[in-house]
Amino acid sequence: MLKRRSGATIAATAILLFGLSPGRLLAQDTQTKPDNTATNKRDRNGNTPTADDQKNNKTDLETTRKIRRAIVKDKSLSVDAHNVKIVTRDGTVTLRGPVRSDEEQKAVVAHAAQVAGDANVKSELEVAPKK
Repeated sequence: MLKRRSGATIAATAILLFGLSPGRLLAQDTQTKPDNTATNKRDRNGNTPTADDQKNNKTDLETTRKIRRAIVKDKSLSVDAHNVKIVTRDGTVTLRGPVRSDEEQKAVVAHAAQVAGDANVKSELEVAPKK
């Protein structure tokens, strides 16, 4: 038969199992949440491609897949760069999201241009400040 456990018992178990200190648990709750309001407004204006705009035709999907593979294969890039949004519509690729540096931005664009051609790549990448 399963016993009911109190919240304190569960927290103590988490501390023991995961090495979390009570102070760390509290610190995580009080951190400022990111504010993406401006980004969300920009994305709703209809002029900025989002993931929903990705075409499902075979050519566009294959272009996106090849670009993603090239970016992820480049181990010199950060996790942010590996996770940029790639939206391909009728052969035109839009890259969006944060990268860590100008060099990363250039590398991501170069990977996309190798697959889709220079004239078919639009970069909306942003260099994010270091944390």
